[in-house]
Amino acid sequence: MKAVTLKQLKDELSHKSANELKELCIHLSKFKKENKELLTYLMFESHDEEQYIQSVKDQMDVFFTEINTKSFFYVRKSVRKVLTLTKKFIRYSKKKETEVALLLYFCYKLKNFKPSINRSTRLTNTFDRQIILVKKAIATLHEDLQYDYQLELNDLLDD
Repeated sequence: MKAVTLKQLKDELSHKSANELKELCIHLSKFKKENKELLTYLMFESHDEEQYIQSVKDQMDVFFTEINTKSFFYVRKSVRKVLTLTKKFIRYSKKKETEVALLLYFCYKLKNFKPSINRSTRLTNTFDRQIILVKKAIATLHEDLQYDYQLELNDLLDD
């Protein structure tokens, strides 16, 4: 089976009743965890972005405390997992402010992680790459937010 285009899906969805749309959403949520998470965000968390950011930060705190520090192999693997989950939560929101806030927090947690990431070139490269992405995202924001986030970024880099 070949998937149809997004335009065709929009056209077909416009002809469905509210009850049929509800059934489609429920059916879609049964197939993948990401679908259910996205629906959860859209229905329950999108109205309060600050609370959403805080809940993701709390999850990141838990993930960082659970990292196995016996070798840098496990640290790198766990950090990549946390970053992947963070990017997934950023995609749900689609807001640049959320992206900047979560990536800055990830970089903060990574920089203050023990053992130091400076002993691993790969972890340092991961940190540097996320800083580049934060700078790009900051450039797309309103000037007031740019200033605030730039101060946070400078504090992070100066430590």
